[in-house]
Amino acid sequence: MAPKLGYLLPTRERIMEGRHEVAPMLAAAERAEDLGYDSIWVGDSVLARPRHEPISLLAGVAARTKKVGLGTAVLLPALRNPVMLAHQVATVDQISEGRLILGVGIATDVPNIRAEFAAAGVPFEKRVGTLLEGLRLCRALWTGEPVDWDGRWPIRQGVLAPKPARPGGPPIWMGGHVEAAMERAGREFDGWFPSTSTAGQWGADFAKVKAAAVEAGRDPADIVGAVYTTIVLDEDADRATQKIDNFFRQYYNAPPEAMKRRSAIYAGPAAGAAEWLAGFAEQGVDHFVLRFAGDGERQLEAFVKIRERLGW
Repeated sequence: MAPKLGYLLPTRERIMEGRHEVAPMLAAAERAEDLGYDSIWVGDSVLARPRHEPISLLAGVAARTKKVGLGTAVLLPALRNPVMLAHQVATVDQISEGRLILGVGIATDVPNIRAEFAAAGVPFEKRVGTLLEGLRLCRALWTGEPVDWDGRWPIRQGVLAPKPARPGGPPIWMGGHVEAAMERAGREFDGWFPSTSTAGQWGADFAKVKAAAVEAGRDPADIVGAVYTTIVLDEDADRATQKIDNFFRQYYNAPPEAMKRRSAIYAGPAAGAAEWLAGFAEQGVDHFVLRFAGDGERQLEAFVKIRERLGW
């Protein structure tokens, strides 16, 4: 089966530009669906890198589209009460008629994200346990059956409605490329969703995810392999590199070299982008999520031709 292509809506970029309106992003989602993209994605941050709240925005996208998958890239569940999150997600999954995917992560250990957790009243050092327990609780609530829960969020015979449209709730893809994240993806989740720097590294790491799945008694074929990418298309390779460096500098307020070492990026001509994507596909990538660093509308259109060239 050919890999799927997803498009990341530029929520963070629009806020950095002082453009808070949602209508252009809903229109971009509709355009991506019309062009044949398989999914639409939205990032997450409250105060560290301000942008639109992803679950709310995806509700709007769900109402304006008909068939594309809808996903978070990636959601930080530990910032949210899981009972409320389960309710929001179930409702959006009903609006979308079962098209929702939850890409999730634990967050990077940097000062502004630590401050974001403090503002939300969540101990940063306990974010992994909070995420894992919270998502297990979500899954229990998504059954629609009475739930008793002894843990961070005590529940007695709690029943959530509506249930998600998809039985058992949306698939959950675990982000991150450290060893612990790979093991968590293999043991507990439906997909693995890193931003690994090279195709070869992605393939080697996905083998570890599958090994963790086998060890947990799961079928590794059931785990979706995805990758979060950052793209600049420009026939001048040097100019493309300068554009992506400026993008990383502005987006993360950090030296671009640090971000580029741990990110799946392509900066250069369209012909090279096809070869670059094919390299990841050969390693087993099932789903690409494309973040365009500037000039998103042009690049959104350009990738239609790249896809045709690849025969996907």
